[in-house]
Amino acid sequence: MPGAPFKAMILAAGLGERMRPLTDHTPKPLLMAGGKTLIQWQIERLRGAGFHELVINHAHLGAKLEAALGDGGALGVAIAWSREPEPLETAGGIATALALLGAAPFLVSNGDVYTEFDYARLLPVLRDMAGNPDHLAHLVLVDNPPHHPQGDFSLLPSPLGGEGTTVDLAVAASLSHSPGGGPSRSLIPGPSPAGGRECHTFSGIGCYRPELFVGIPVMTRAKLAPLLRAAMARGQVSGEYFAGRWEDVGTPRRLADLDKELLRAA
Repeated sequence: MPGAPFKAMILAAGLGERMRPLTDHTPKPLLMAGGKTLIQWQIERLRGAGFHELVINHAHLGAKLEAALGDGGALGVAIAWSREPEPLETAGGIATALALLGAAPFLVSNGDVYTEFDYARLLPVLRDMAGNPDHLAHLVLVDNPPHHPQGDFSLLPSPLGGEGTTVDLAVAASLSHSPGGGPSRSLIPGPSPAGGRECHTFSGIGCYRPELFVGIPVMTRAKLAPLLRAAMARGQVSGEYFAGRWEDVGTPRRLADLDKELLRAA
């Protein structure tokens, strides 16, 4: 597949506190599952979708991440590193990396999850965002994991119709948690008061225009939720549902279960 004209960022600056003691000496994205590190699974899927220019942020044990991945050449990608003295939260980390990400819209995913999401399906969304200054963000939602049963959003049919359409979203108070498919649709907060519609969880996979983060100084801690709330109120965010495999590998037990499953399938 030809290289995508867009960059992708992998968030890898978290402390991995729920994974201790495994993360006392190893950054969570370097934990192994199925013979590969969690972040290697992500890098390979991004590369397969045509994303060859990656930005990765780090803080906790970041030198080990750089030692393991280097410039990305061994994995067929080019990695630029955004170094944080301490974790800056999602928006702070992205804002600090803007100089590396450039002026075009970009994709963001987490380095410590396992997913079979096809990132290539977001290329039409990124192209739409590139030509539409009012389309600031696009979020991918998934089924609620057992540890987050209430979800974040309920999906509604887009009043504007069409895939990649900018729609008006409403954000749930729980969006700030660390986190089939279809066209872009509008969302309402979860748990939903509107006809018992099912709520879904924000996967951490999203597309953003740099303008969403321009008010955040470099090396400043900042959460993503307030930025999204403001943009959603202006109808500048879209979303979609992914029914396939996505797992927040948040505890040693979940990591061990995933490791066994992937090894069996190999």
